[in-house]
Amino acid sequence: MSGDEDTETLPNILITGTPGTGKSYLCQRLAEQLKLCWRDCSKLAKEHKFIENTNDEYNCPILDEDKLMDYLEPLMKQGGNIVEYHSCDFFPERWFQAVFVTTCSNTILYDRLKERNYNGKKLQSNIECEIFGIVLEEARNSYRSDIVYQLTNETKEEAEENLKIIKKWYKAWKKK
Repeated sequence: MSGDEDTETLPNILITGTPGTGKSYLCQRLAEQLKLCWRDCSKLAKEHKFIENTNDEYNCPILDEDKLMDYLEPLMKQGGNIVEYHSCDFFPERWFQAVFVTTCSNTILYDRLKERNYNGKKLQSNIECEIFGIVLEEARNSYRSDIVYQLTNETKEEAEENLKIIKKWYKAWKKK
C-alpha cells in the first residue's frame, strides 16, 4: 500500500462504557456527522445470532465473542467504523485508533437504568461496575494509554462537548 492509500483509510473508534452512560447517543451523532459506520455490537449480536445463551438472573443475552469478532474482522480492516459495546477487553488493539470510555455519576446512571426497567440484580451490578470503574480499567489494561480517553457523559451539554472532543480528535487524526 502506498502512503496515499493510507491517508484515505478512515479510523476505527471504540465507544465503550457501562450501560446507560450515553454511548448510543454519541455513536449515532458521530456516525451522522463524520459519515462513519456505527457498529452496535448488541444489535449485531441479536441480528446475526451471535448469542451463546441467556443469563436469566440478569435477563440478558450472553455474547458469542468469537462469532462477533469473525464478523467484524473484515469490516474493521476497511476502516471508518464506530464500534459500540459495554465491554472492550476482547477487541484487538490493532482495530482501533481511539477508545473513548463514557462514564457517569451513579445517581444519574441509576435513574437511566431504572427507566430502562433493569431488574434489581442487573441494576445493582451495573451501578457497581460504574462505581469501581470496571470498563475504564478494562480499556486502560487492554489498549495503549495514548489511545484511551475518558468522557464524563451526564448531561446534554457534556454530551455535546464530548462530540466536539471526538470530532477534534478525528480532525487531528486525519491530518496525520
